[in-house]
Amino acid sequence: MNLMKLRSVKLNDGLSMPPLGFGTSAPSKVPKTEVEEAVKRAIDVGYRHFDSAYMYLNEEEIGRAIQRKIADGAVKREDIFYTSKVWVTFLRPELVQTNLEMSLKKLGFSYVDLYLIHFPVPLKPGEELFPKDKDGKIIFDRVDLCATWEAMEKCKDSGLAKSIGVSNFNRRQLERILSKPRLKYKPVCNQVECHLYFNQSKLLEFCKSKDIILTAYGALGSDFGKEWVNQDAPVLLKDPVLNAVAARHGRTPAQVALRFQLQRGVVALAKSFNEKRIRENFQVFDFQLTPEDMETLSSLNKNIRYFSDTLFANHPDYPFNDED
Repeated sequence: MNLMKLRSVKLNDGLSMPPLGFGTSAPSKVPKTEVEEAVKRAIDVGYRHFDSAYMYLNEEEIGRAIQRKIADGAVKREDIFYTSKVWVTFLRPELVQTNLEMSLKKLGFSYVDLYLIHFPVPLKPGEELFPKDKDGKIIFDRVDLCATWEAMEKCKDSGLAKSIGVSNFNRRQLERILSKPRLKYKPVCNQVECHLYFNQSKLLEFCKSKDIILTAYGALGSDFGKEWVNQDAPVLLKDPVLNAVAARHGRTPAQVALRFQLQRGVVALAKSFNEKRIRENFQVFDFQLTPEDMETLSSLNKNIRYFSDTLFANHPDYPFNDED
C-alpha cells in the first residue's frame, strides 16, 4: 500500500477529502478559547480537515482560528476541508439552508466543504437545541428525511456546500435516501461512531458497496468528561491487546487505533486539545499495520457504543435500534 495515497480520499461527487480529520466537539466545561487555540495548533502540525457542527456552539472560534492562519499565510481557504452539520431542529426542508447560513456567518466563510445531516431524528424547530415540554420531555417533530435531503441537494447546487452527506444513519435510512425518486446526489459519507470496540464492519461493507465513505467519530474511544457519554464503557486506549500492537510498532495506542481505520478505508476524526497528542495523532502516515495486526485489532469488536443518544430513543427514526 502506498502510504502517500492515504493523504486523500475520493468522494462519489468527484471531490476529495483528507482521510484524517480534527474533531472539535467538547464538553461544555471546556472554554471555547481552548478550541480556538487547538485548531491553530492543529493547522501548524499539518491537519487540513476540521469537523464541527452548528450544535457544538464553537464555529465562531474555529472560523477565527482558520481566518488567523489564512491571514498569517500559513494556509489558504482552499487548503482547508471544513465540515459542518445541520442540527435536528432545522430538518424541515425550508430550514436547512437557514441553518447552513447561520454556520457560515459564524465561521466567516462563503461555503463549507461538507455539510451533513447531524442526526436523523427531527426535533421541534426553534431557538432551543433540545426543546422540552413542561414535564421536561423532549419535543419531537415529524419530517420526511427524503425532503430534508432534497434541501441538502439545493445547498450543494447553490455552492454553499461543496459536498453533502449524513451522520448517524443506519443502513435502512441510507437506503431510503439512495432509493428516493429523482435523487440528484448520493451522500458522499456517513459519519458514525466507529472504533475498535464498535468497528461497524457491516455498515462499512454496505457503504463501500454504494461508494459512500464511512467517517469515524469517537475513533479513540471517548472523552468521559462529556455529559452524553456512556460512563460504564471500558477505556479503549487502555486495552492490553491494542497496547501490545502499539508497543511492537513503537507507536502510541491512539496512533494504532487511527491507523487501523485508515487502512480499512475509513476516514478518521482524531480529537485532542493537548498539544503533544495533537502532534502524535497526526503521525499515522509513516507506518503500516500488518494483515495479522489488522485481524487482531478487528477481533477487539465488542459492539460497545460510547454515544447512544437515548434522548432520541422514542422517535420512530431513532437509528440505533437497528443492528446496522
